[in-house]
Amino acid sequence: MKAYAREEFILIVPALAAVVAFAGESWFLGLGQAANLVTAALLVAAIVMASVRVAKHAEHLAVRVGDPYGTMILTLSAVAVEVIILAILMLDSGSKTLVRDTIYSAVMLDINGILGLAALLGGLRYGEQPYNNDSGRTYGVMILTAMGISMIVPEFIPAAKWHYYSAFTIFAMVTLYALFLRMQVGQHSYFFSYAYTSSDRKQAQPHEEEHDGDGVPMAFSIGVIILGVVLIGGLAEIMSAFLDHGLEGTGAPPALMAVLVAAISAAPEILTALRAALRNRMQAVVNIAMGASLSTVILTVPVMEAIALINGQPLTMAMTPVQTVMVAITLIAAAINLNDGETNAIEGMTHFVLFGAFVMLTMLGL
Repeated sequence: MKAYAREEFILIVPALAAVVAFAGESWFLGLGQAANLVTAALLVAAIVMASVRVAKHAEHLAVRVGDPYGTMILTLSAVAVEVIILAILMLDSGSKTLVRDTIYSAVMLDINGILGLAALLGGLRYGEQPYNNDSGRTYGVMILTAMGISMIVPEFIPAAKWHYYSAFTIFAMVTLYALFLRMQVGQHSYFFSYAYTSSDRKQAQPHEEEHDGDGVPMAFSIGVIILGVVLIGGLAEIMSAFLDHGLEGTGAPPALMAVLVAAISAAPEILTALRAALRNRMQAVVNIAMGASLSTVILTVPVMEAIALINGQPLTMAMTPVQTVMVAITLIAAAINLNDGETNAIEGMTHFVLFGAFVMLTMLGL
């Protein structure tokens, strides 16, 4: 156990950062905007550091249980981090669009950023990379349905009746996820796994095969995940204050906070997906990228809507016209690209260009 614990010494850094920032919060806030932005950046780095350890132990558990349970653990750990940070920032800032913008940013980052870059790099290395096309189609239609119900239809709901539709959205998302979860781990689990042939295995270099986490006790990994999530919540609470003061009056894009939340939660997933793509394991990439997008929508929405109902303050969940168009293009491109059971560099590049368009639109404040 001591050998495993040595690797977790890195968590001391974010823990110390949280203690120092909390103890000296008033003093740090009085140093001015530049110092506040630097402090916020350091706290973001500490959050990423802790989230990487959470994802690492989620990977350990994933290796032990195998697909589709493994990738489900990976995506759920990332969504848990995102929900915690988002709930804290929403309550602190009072922003009505933060949830919408974060979910939209997460979908752009997961599908266009992670899947696009992984398919591009993997395609350049291996040519065509196989996966189970049932998974792509299933994820795609679930994401379309979930985003349509929770982020497009609300545009047409009268303001006086928002709480009725909010309650329906919670019920719909929970029902969808319950059925999806039963399908993913039950009789349709083969949708989300792929039996690699001997030629597929030979393409990956022998020294790149992953055996990480085989000897790590499951209880230890679960403990580190819980500790990391608690630590991330504390850091997010402190970071939000410094970031608000640092960005005040700077003219930063309105959606910057949302993009930051999405990027923090996706950072470990990016590394995991890229490693899988470079090992010619595209099924893991599809499960991570598409599964993370689905989990973000279908799990974040009911939690945030429940908080809104409790507080009596409606959220602005209807996407803007620009966001709606980008989501539509993304899901159409994903439906076409993930329909034949093989990805290539061209398909990866189409998504990565869409990710570039998302970044440009965010910088323009759209």
